[in-house]
Amino acid sequence: MNFNEIDNHIIPMKAFKLNWRFTERKYDLLPEKHLNELKPLDNEASEFLDKYISKVELHNQFPFKRGFFKNIDKAEILEENEKEIRKWLYRRALPFDKTVLLSWDGDTSMKTKWKFVLKYWDSVFYVGSDDLTVFDESLEWALLFFHENEIYWGTNKKYK
Repeated sequence: MNFNEIDNHIIPMKAFKLNWRFTERKYDLLPEKHLNELKPLDNEASEFLDKYISKVELHNQFPFKRGFFKNIDKAEILEENEKEIRKWLYRRALPFDKTVLLSWDGDTSMKTKWKFVLKYWDSVFYVGSDDLTVFDESLEWALLFFHENEIYWGTNKKYK
């Protein structure tokens, strides 16, 4: 498998094991047009992304392999600071229509646009239970949502 084949591994939202985060009023009920922009991936694609992250040793040291990125920034998730986190993510300066990959583990992944990570970051990531890597295939940048209330941004681009 390769990145060009990922679109062949999109599954329906109802088959996605984390669908409840986006489809149940109790958690977050997304509008249908936004739900359609979230592209859950099957086990084969999820395993491919997980192995890719391992192969490049992205998280060999915490949060990223030493020397992998020139710049690393961190945000702490506190109670009631959702807006501040959204602003912090916005300042990563990625285009809203940038295609990104979300990898929770070898069984769970998704493809979407950056704007949906910005808007629904607190639905894609649950503090205390998730470790989530968000990246694109260039790996010029990556985000690690770490289960202990932290988000790490690594990039090789010039960054303020």
